[in-house]
Amino acid sequence: MDEMNINYDEILEELTLLMLYLTSFRDNRNLKGEDNLRAWKGYPFEFLNALDSKKFITQSRGAKSVVITDEGVEKAEKIKEKYMEFWKDY
Repeated sequence: MDEMNINYDEILEELTLLMLYLTSFRDNRNLKGEDNLRAWKGYPFEFLNALDSKKFITQSRGAKSVVITDEGVEKAEKIKEKYMEFWKDY
C-alpha cells in the first residue's frame, strides 16, 4: 500500500483562508475610500502569518481583523470549488 504524503499545514492554511473568506464582511473605512473585505483574526497566528507572507491577506499588529486581498479572494474561491467538488456526492 502506497503511503499518502499529506501536508496538514497546507490543508489547514487553505481551510483558514476559506473560513476567513466565508466569514468576511465589507468595510469601507480605509484611507483611500475603497471597500475592504475583512475577517476577524480568530485563527492560529501561524496560519495567518503564512497567508500574509503569500499576500492573500494583510494584517497589522494591533488590528483584530485582517484584510483579504484580491489574490486572497481568488485563491479562496478556488479552494471553495475544490472542497465543494469533494462534497458533491454527499
